[in-house]
Amino acid sequence: MDKYSALFEDEDDVFLGSPKSKFFDVVFNANNDVARFELEAMVNRMAAMELYMEEHMESLEAVEKKIKDFLYTKADEVEAHAKNTYIFYMGAILSKSE
Repeated sequence: MDKYSALFEDEDDVFLGSPKSKFFDVVFNANNDVARFELEAMVNRMAAMELYMEEHMESLEAVEKKIKDFLYTKADEVEAHAKNTYIFYMGAILSKSE
């Protein structure tokens, strides 16, 4: 992926926005309680994953190094999964807001 292509992602998208930009549109415009609940769920899930990694590794520093290495070596996969995560939580917020 070209390093500047993300700047134009919104213009090229058929729905006039990337999953990330649409996620933030939904979070900032949805019912505050619903958005807050889903954001707390995201943070709790992330905290659980970090604690799980820390239990299975020698230290928090080792976890941080592993995450940084993973982000570097698997950047495309992480980006694709992040887009899916934005879509999943956007759907969760929208389905609970109606």
